Amino acid sequence: MPLRLTLKPDERIIVNGCAIRNASRRQTLTIENRADVVRGNDLLKEQEANTPVTRVYFSIQTILVAAELREDFTPQIQRNLAELMSVFGLEYRDNIVKAANFVSVGDYYKALRALSGLIKHERQLLDLIATSVGADAAHSTEAPEEETQ
Repeated sequence: MPLRLTLKPDERIIVNGCAIRNASRRQTLTIENRADVVRGNDLLKEQEANTPVTRVYFSIQTILVAAELREDFTPQIQRNLAELMSVFGLEYRDNIVKAANFVSVGDYYKALRALSGLIKHERQLLDLIATSVGADAAHSTEAPEEETQ
């Protein structure tokens, strides 16, 4: 079944490792055979891969756009996904299992999609921790109340 993509003006996609940018008008492409395709807004920049989940996502993204690295990166990606299983609750383990299964069968785009919700959850957890740590630090630096006699 062909894949039909409607590209926004100046939108970027990668098809089988080839970066393509649309012109200034909306365009529709039809990809008629199996290809590795990812839209630019689904790509992380390397500096954004700074948490456990985003690092795994970035590794999968890397082998999606650079097929020559798949054999070398896949075992490490699978190990990293297995490590994430012990960190996240049952609610998100299914996403990790799906991502691992998609990596195993070479469907890297679906592996990225499986992890995208987990990235949002991880970001919320880290923000919560940062807020909590910041509040604790502020509380510990406050001057103690003087006792009155």
